[in-house]
Amino acid sequence: MTRAVSLRARLILVILPPILSVAVLAGLWQLNNARQTAEQVFNKSLLAAALAVANDVAISGGDALSVRTRDILASTSGGVVFYHVYAPDGVIVAGYATPPVGIDRDGGQVTDPTYFTARYLGRDVTGVRLRTQTEIDGLQGLYTTTVWQDGVARDGFVRDLVIQSLAVLVTILAALGVIVWFGVRLGLRPLLDLEQAIAQRSGEELGPIRRAVPTEVSGIVGTLNRLFGQVSRSMQAQSDFVANAAHQLRNPIAGVLSLAEAVNSAKTPEQVRERSEDLLEAARRTADLTQKLLVLERAQSMSQSIASEDIDLTVSIREWIGGDHRFGKSGVTLTLSLPQEPVMIRADATMLREAFVNLTDNAFAHGGAALSEVEVQLDAQGGHANIRFRDNGKGIPDADIERALKRFVQLGETGTTGLGLSIISTIIEGHDGRFSVARGQSGFSATIRLPLVA
Repeated sequence: MTRAVSLRARLILVILPPILSVAVLAGLWQLNNARQTAEQVFNKSLLAAALAVANDVAISGGDALSVRTRDILASTSGGVVFYHVYAPDGVIVAGYATPPVGIDRDGGQVTDPTYFTARYLGRDVTGVRLRTQTEIDGLQGLYTTTVWQDGVARDGFVRDLVIQSLAVLVTILAALGVIVWFGVRLGLRPLLDLEQAIAQRSGEELGPIRRAVPTEVSGIVGTLNRLFGQVSRSMQAQSDFVANAAHQLRNPIAGVLSLAEAVNSAKTPEQVRERSEDLLEAARRTADLTQKLLVLERAQSMSQSIASEDIDLTVSIREWIGGDHRFGKSGVTLTLSLPQEPVMIRADATMLREAFVNLTDNAFAHGGAALSEVEVQLDAQGGHANIRFRDNGKGIPDADIERALKRFVQLGETGTTGLGLSIISTIIEGHDGRFSVARGQSGFSATIRLPLVA
């Protein structure tokens, strides 16, 4: 048997990849969010520092920064903050003499801050440039204030945010992995219990599984129970067949042997002929009983799943019953009332033929001297085919109908096997149909009901 991937592994492989994919997307989103957050935090800090420097330069003429401004520069995120202020004519007013390299000195509107990335003393820096209309020492115009700081601080801030986020994400993923692992194990526990229940079944114990199971496997359990039931019925049928055959064939076989010995010990040709006729009749009865037992055993073990042939009852009944030569020879009249259109059912044609043959056999065997007419009617209604069989023989008393349907029950000295009606009933039930014998009727009357082909 080929071993497939375990169900536990399948579930984990189905659950974890989507979670990991979501985690990767969340990590990328968090990285971008950390960068945007760092940019906003640093830009606001730099803008606040630029506004403070521009204000102090306008007030003091560039001579000094206030204590508050120096505090702002010292407390700005990311370390040391550099600044530079130059007049409209390009002369430095305050701050560090060497500004960052790569800043566009043109463009922009008054009071509109411009954020930039540039180089300062060989290092990448980020900053903001702010232009304000100011007058210092009689020179009025557009003064430019530039504030910047090392970009390493901003990158470090982003890195710290990402590391913290990843640490939280990895912890959550690890917890989810553990939860999924144990959750799958707990979720599959009913399947393990079901496995133990199935393992307890044996040839002697094929009872249905009666325990609470998840909805997803209830169909499997139902199928198993049906299978157990079919196997159990098949085994019971075989056991019954062996018991019945052993019981019912013992006396006929003993009789055949006794008659054979009588033939062998006959002293005159007349005795040989007489005893040979008795032997032949006993052998025929034994052969008939054996054949009936085999048919009954097959009927008991059959199921609708093996009925794989669509047959037209209109044609089949005309062939099976109408073709019986006994009607013409015995003086018994046969009336067939069959529809013109096909009546289709799905059945085992051989076994169904046995049922109808047994019906006619029953009529000839039990109808008695009064039997002169047999009538068969067929119609289709309500999704079923209805076959009504009636003869005007002596029939079966109402009190004996239940006994007549049982195996090996003989009503009177008929010399039959007592299996005919039980064979019919078993075959019809094997086709999901119903066989019933009418009560309160003169003669014999029975009805067969079979499902039509959908």
